[in-house]
Amino acid sequence: MLRLPPFTLRQPSSLDEALDILSSEESCRIVAGGTDLWPNMKRRHQKAETVVSLLGIDGLRGIRTNGEVRIGATTTLREVETHPTVRDRYPGLATAVASISSPPLRNMGTLGGNVCVDTRCTYYNQTEDWRRSIDYCMKEEGEICWVAPSSSRCWAHSASDSAPMLWALGGRIVLVGPEGERTIPVEALYRDDGIDYLTKRPEEIVTEILVPQEASTDRCRSAFWKLRRRGSIDFAVLSAAVALWLDGDTISRASIVLGAVGSSPRPCEKAEELLVGEEPTEEVLAEAAQIARRSAIPMDNTDFQAQWRKAVAGKYVEGALREAAGLETDRLAPKHPRPTLAAGR
Repeated sequence: MLRLPPFTLRQPSSLDEALDILSSEESCRIVAGGTDLWPNMKRRHQKAETVVSLLGIDGLRGIRTNGEVRIGATTTLREVETHPTVRDRYPGLATAVASISSPPLRNMGTLGGNVCVDTRCTYYNQTEDWRRSIDYCMKEEGEICWVAPSSSRCWAHSASDSAPMLWALGGRIVLVGPEGERTIPVEALYRDDGIDYLTKRPEEIVTEILVPQEASTDRCRSAFWKLRRRGSIDFAVLSAAVALWLDGDTISRASIVLGAVGSSPRPCEKAEELLVGEEPTEEVLAEAAQIARRSAIPMDNTDFQAQWRKAVAGKYVEGALREAAGLETDRLAPKHPRPTLAAGR
């Protein structure tokens, strides 16, 4: 049995108290649901002398609507996937969140945690003994990337399912730190580096995720497709998040973001440009999907061969585009657990 190392758990009751702890103590980490941090600490991937829990802070949990939808960072994934407003206005987001792990973990994991979830790699996400036996990689305490030994950087891949969809919808992130509050686009939160993958400062806390009104179903159609070996539990080895804004029968704006094929979500700008001003016909969507495929740069650091994942990327983008456009999808559609209403709703 893997056991947690010794650490001090701090449970502040206010955001100011949490910020004070983060600013004053060294070797400190933030936790909400803990579905990523606790296993990582057990395997000694991540270390901390002090862990600051956000679950006792009022105001960080809940979903509020005032034009845009504001989702508190400690809102559970289950609450997000089953919330009527999220399901009705942002079906792609509801599907993305419903695809994360399994029901028990979605009952505990939070949206803020998934947005910040650690990058993953075959050579990193192993036991301590396994990693030590081949020598640590640079994401641990070593000096080499075992995926690309001649590279000077880490190629661990982005593992968040909510991030590509929030990016495609034009979501924003609210960060609070000692210097005050700042709001940034979702895409500005990520850096293409397997180790230093977030632009969030260590002393900052994600407090809210904002989804714009202009991305709701009365203006925008969204879809999310995810590839993994099993239909649940597994992390993505490829995901495709798409959002289409239509003016009559013409696409006025398009957003396509790939997940799990790089150290950060990857936008497909050239495919988006092709779609704008076009009708969402089968031929146009297929051409855009093949262009989007070029944005995928998967490495041999997760399940399935990298070359095959790159080839399938076009198929998954096409499937997501067809679903968003209201066209019939073929048998390649992943068997996502469709979001269902919580009991009593």
